[in-house]
Amino acid sequence: MTFSPLDSELFGPLFVTDAMRACFSDNAWIGSMLAVEAALARSQSWIRLAPEALAPAIEAIRPEDLDIASLGVRAGIAGVPTIPFVQAVQNRLPADLERSFHKGATTQDIIDTALILRVRDALDLIACDLDAIILGLSEMADTHRRTPCVGRSYGQHAAPISFGYKVAVWLTGIADVAERLPDLRSRVLVVSLGGPVGTLASLGDDGPRVLDGMAQELCLGVTPLCWHTNRGRIAETGAWLVQLIGALAKMAADVVNLVSTEVSEVAEPPMPGRGGSSAMPHKRNPVGCTVIMAAHTSAKAHASTLFEAMAAAHERPAGLWHAEWTALPSLFGLVSGALREAKLLAEGLVVYPDRMRATIDLTRGLLFADAAAGRLGPKLGREAAHHLVAQAAEVVRRTGETLADVLARDPAVQDAGVDLADAFDLAPAVAAAARWVDPALQHAAAIRERLEQREESV
Repeated sequence: MTFSPLDSELFGPLFVTDAMRACFSDNAWIGSMLAVEAALARSQSWIRLAPEALAPAIEAIRPEDLDIASLGVRAGIAGVPTIPFVQAVQNRLPADLERSFHKGATTQDIIDTALILRVRDALDLIACDLDAIILGLSEMADTHRRTPCVGRSYGQHAAPISFGYKVAVWLTGIADVAERLPDLRSRVLVVSLGGPVGTLASLGDDGPRVLDGMAQELCLGVTPLCWHTNRGRIAETGAWLVQLIGALAKMAADVVNLVSTEVSEVAEPPMPGRGGSSAMPHKRNPVGCTVIMAAHTSAKAHASTLFEAMAAAHERPAGLWHAEWTALPSLFGLVSGALREAKLLAEGLVVYPDRMRATIDLTRGLLFADAAAGRLGPKLGREAAHHLVAQAAEVVRRTGETLADVLARDPAVQDAGVDLADAFDLAPAVAAAARWVDPALQHAAAIRERLEQREESV
């Protein structure tokens, strides 16, 4: 199994990490299928349904012992890779063991459980990257908790905040998705063993014991009923991956704006040869954000495929289940590239506080319009104060004067006797933003701790 177009030697390295590519490589898939068969054989041997020697014999077969290219060609005829795989393994087993191989299982049992083993390893890779990203963003938010910058609404200047607060928003969104990872593991990492129609009828009364033993061997959970056509857990995995990419894309979308020439408040980490243009030597394009946004754009279609597969007819669908084989690995591939780039941003984003301060001054005090209206409200009334400041803002935009000067000469302001000097003080707005950084850091630290505890328990 490969990532299809994402496995391209030309385009693949841009979107998929080598580690995730290896996780869903053909060798990894075959290795997991062998592990599933060995676990089935060992579980059956415990209750004398299979020879004790069968499981070790299966474990002695390495993925490279099988002709994977030949298996692929034969899978194109059989419709599934399990059939040629079973035949190839049987050909390598002694006759007295071959008869007990694959007993009670069906094609989907082997593929589904092998997929879950691949998903488990893939989630481990994701957890490691998430930990690094959360830690990196936590340190950035802490460092810049009082670095003044513009808050933006509808793409326009709104009110002052701190850059640490903006980073804390990125951090919290990503951490919130990470927080759901342990629950996802508990629901998704389950064994599949049901036989042709999910009832394990060929194993008789021994079926439940074989299932439990197989799950124990593979360190997987067990579901109340066979999940051949209950594909919610696979769709849930896809949905979580899309949510994760979406959280990363929120950060990337902000950074794309902040690195633009007109803003230039941050820059992606410098790297020789990165972000250049074939036509414009001066360019330094935001490559990391580009990869994340491309993954975000592509991911939703793959998740849609997984949700389509939930409408599985009867005890075995035609085509819907098979579509998962490309959609889910592709999603994991896209996530891996997005996480790689997000980690680079979290650990190395270049921040320009002086440029952020200059941007605050760009609109001649309009950033403090809300504070000024708030000071005038008790004397003039909320609506009147809002209208007065809005009119003053129009004068600022037309003349280039400062908002403070325009308001200072307004007769209504003079009659109200309100001192507006403190309304144009940057410190209270920055302090208000900075106070939210600590709750975000505490929230992220608690999530990191829970993720670490989960890893230790595994």
